[in-house]
Amino acid sequence: MPTLLSINLAVPGPGPEGVTGIDKRPTDGAVRVRAPGPRGSGLTGLVGDRVFAVDVHGGDDQAAYAYAREDLDAWEPELGRELANGVFGENLTTSGLEVTGALVGERWRVGDAVVLEVTRPRIPCNTFATWMAERGWIKRFTARAVPGAYLRVIEDGEIRAGDPITVVSRPDHDVTIGVAFRALTLEPDLLPRLVDIEALPVALRDRATRRSARSSP
Repeated sequence: MPTLLSINLAVPGPGPEGVTGIDKRPTDGAVRVRAPGPRGSGLTGLVGDRVFAVDVHGGDDQAAYAYAREDLDAWEPELGRELANGVFGENLTTSGLEVTGALVGERWRVGDAVVLEVTRPRIPCNTFATWMAERGWIKRFTARAVPGAYLRVIEDGEIRAGDPITVVSRPDHDVTIGVAFRALTLEPDLLPRLVDIEALPVALRDRATRRSARSSP
């Protein structure tokens, strides 16, 4: 059964553009999950977590970030080191769950009460590259196209490590987080597939519409 392996909260530290919360470490016990409200407050969907680049992180459409343990494991031989849960800055490290393969708009129940909705892929940034300290990290991460998924909170409650994760609904389309990531990075020919995906944040749909219009003959 798909499982929440760990819940990872920010340990603030220095980054290339000031304080960063990309250093996420597993925490014990229950964590409250609720919609954080509009971007700009520094809040995420997990009580006790913080983001500091408030113009690009946090808010309802990026309330939490999930990455699969299986995908971290696949990176380890290439990087030549062990990767702890939370090392990619993810709040939720999962097991047995398709994360990059999840459909945009798919909903997950975590534990008894919390329901989360898949919203968009993670796009790598300079803070992530500095944190990983790997040569050419942004290009390598982009080429692998296994970005993990941001989530919005549909139903709040408490979660804890070990909780089961159940996919409770899937939308009637075939746009996965992986497809959305490739469209927004290396494969702009895929952008028209994003335009009508209602669960995708409005800013990304608008971006897809504009770029699709520019590339049309």
